[in-house]
Amino acid sequence: MNQDALNPIEKKAALSLAGVFGLRMIGLFMILPIFAVYGAELEGFNGLWLGLAIGAYGFTQALLQIPMGILSDKFGRKPIIYAGLVIFCIGSIVAAMSESVYGVVAGRALQGMGAIASAVLALAADLSREEQRPKVMATIGMFIGVSFALAMVLGPVIADSFALSGVFWVTALLALCGILVIKFAVPDAINVSPKGDTVAVPAKLKMMFVNPQLMRLNIGVFSLHLALTAMFVALPSMLVDLGFAANHHWQLYLPALLVAFVLMVPFMIWAIKKNKEKLVFCAAIVLLINCALALWFYQQSFIALVVTVVLFFVAFNYLEATMPSTLSRIAPAGDKGSAMGIFSTSQFFGAFVGGLAGGVVQMNYSQSGVFLFAAAALCIWLVMALSMKMPAKAKSVSFNINFSDEEHAKQVAQKIMGMPGVIESTIVYSESVAYLKIDEKQADVSAIKAQFS
Repeated sequence: MNQDALNPIEKKAALSLAGVFGLRMIGLFMILPIFAVYGAELEGFNGLWLGLAIGAYGFTQALLQIPMGILSDKFGRKPIIYAGLVIFCIGSIVAAMSESVYGVVAGRALQGMGAIASAVLALAADLSREEQRPKVMATIGMFIGVSFALAMVLGPVIADSFALSGVFWVTALLALCGILVIKFAVPDAINVSPKGDTVAVPAKLKMMFVNPQLMRLNIGVFSLHLALTAMFVALPSMLVDLGFAANHHWQLYLPALLVAFVLMVPFMIWAIKKNKEKLVFCAAIVLLINCALALWFYQQSFIALVVTVVLFFVAFNYLEATMPSTLSRIAPAGDKGSAMGIFSTSQFFGAFVGGLAGGVVQMNYSQSGVFLFAAAALCIWLVMALSMKMPAKAKSVSFNINFSDEEHAKQVAQKIMGMPGVIESTIVYSESVAYLKIDEKQADVSAIKAQFS
């Protein structure tokens, strides 16, 4: 078997789990481009409840993301994923049957309670070999990006044909499709990956939370998703005010996302090749700030709004794609699961705060003031990002070692650290696992594993 390629189980796991992730994210995101317009027909609708409806899922996701991952360790990945998708489906039905904005907010909060992201990623890790795991995770990440683009298109189209309730009924159907995919397409786990790199470990959370470098990324992803949800509190109504009918908004979002992706890739390649990742990273934040200011200043110009939306998604997509990989390089060996748990929690909490605060600003000040609020939050992130240290390029690996006793484990740890190319090592005696960060150009992973197997 070619060790450099995904085997049939890994391919099936990557595509099926990416599909489940994508189906769920489409359901969550479809409301973004439409609720500011179609939600106005609901009883009790105002700026505050608009923001809550858009961001409510983020609050419950933030609360339950880490606990659901831990529960998947105890009760199994698939049972927790089934439970999450059922809760997500129930939340969608509650929102679909609601005639008031309060019911929609309750439904969206229920959707967020189906927090399966950590369990899905842990199952993907269980079904893949260490050396192939990045490819599986990259496939899932790609589907998340595609699902966002599809949601921007499908939301306005479905709402135009079946009203707002139709969007939530379709979301419920997508959740049921996800359950079928888990049942019939996702393989059963044949091994369990080392949990330190996939699921948050409660004892490690405090240490990950106060790590200065990780804190910058957590504040960053919080600010990024705050800006995104705040933007969709105001942008759809602004487009309608300029004469761009809501059912045609997909004609803006789809080309904008496609153009943004085409423009983003060269910058990403150049940053990596020229070792200018921090420069491009900070430049992307500056671009986001300028886009927020442009949306505030040029709200009466349709052409300016179109150009600004394209540039916003260029910066957003670049940062969304690069931050998880940066986090994996910064996180201590063996603690990536805990670091990613806090990162994901920050992301969803940012979505909640962006929706809530955006709605409050719109209701009490002005529609365009939402963009000033987003720009201010992004400026705080920029100040913190300027002092960020980009980590050296490193690969994470883990493998099992049979220790005779704890003293033997300490000896192995010292010996591993003395081997060429090993940047960092963590030996977890209780799990009989070694977590390493290595320089691929210097380290011989096969030789290291062979020496201690």
